Amino acid sequence: MKNKALLFINGDSPKTIPNLSGYDLIACTDGAFHYLKQLKFPLDKLDFISGDFDSHQIEEEILRQAQNHSFEIIETPDQNKTDFHKALEIIVEKGFENIDVYGGSGGEQDHFLGNLSVAYAFKDKLNLQFFDEYSSYYFIPKNFSISDVKGKMISLMPFPIAKNIETKGLKWPLHQEDLILGERIGTRNVADSQEVSIQYKKGDLLIFVGK
Repeated sequence: MKNKALLFINGDSPKTIPNLSGYDLIACTDGAFHYLKQLKFPLDKLDFISGDFDSHQIEEEILRQAQNHSFEIIETPDQNKTDFHKALEIIVEKGFENIDVYGGSGGEQDHFLGNLSVAYAFKDKLNLQFFDEYSSYYFIPKNFSISDVKGKMISLMPFPIAKNIETKGLKWPLHQEDLILGERIGTRNVADSQEVSIQYKKGDLLIFVGK
């Protein structure tokens, strides 16, 4: 498998362009194109733009830019899947498992929940990590650890349930406890050591790591 891909989707724009040097593939959906232009993103770094191109204004602008740059335009008209879902399928076909995503949160909240649903569908196939202005967030395996986090906010969100959770390195640890959406969740905890480890037996768990 190839190293790492970067994908921009149609949520809140990052304030600045992330460091592009660590990525072997960079892509965006057509809905993210508007904020990349505002950020003065170097379009020669893009490998492809995908989407259903339902806005003629955006489509015309993308086609015009494609004439001056080498990125590929991939139409994905299937209305049974989101543009994010279809972009991930393209990236997987190109041989990537590690994908960083910007623009996954913010904007219309049904989009945000839809993006989490897509990430959940791919959680066993991809190492998928979201970034926004407040945190990074992603689904974690049953045995997980993260370093260099002392003092950072750590939230654990069951999706919808995670059982027998054991944590080390958090201010408020969990000892063989359950988190259940609608009953008890693990938001706004704090890392009190440089390394945090989390183990759980059943279910699925989404972690948010503050900046």
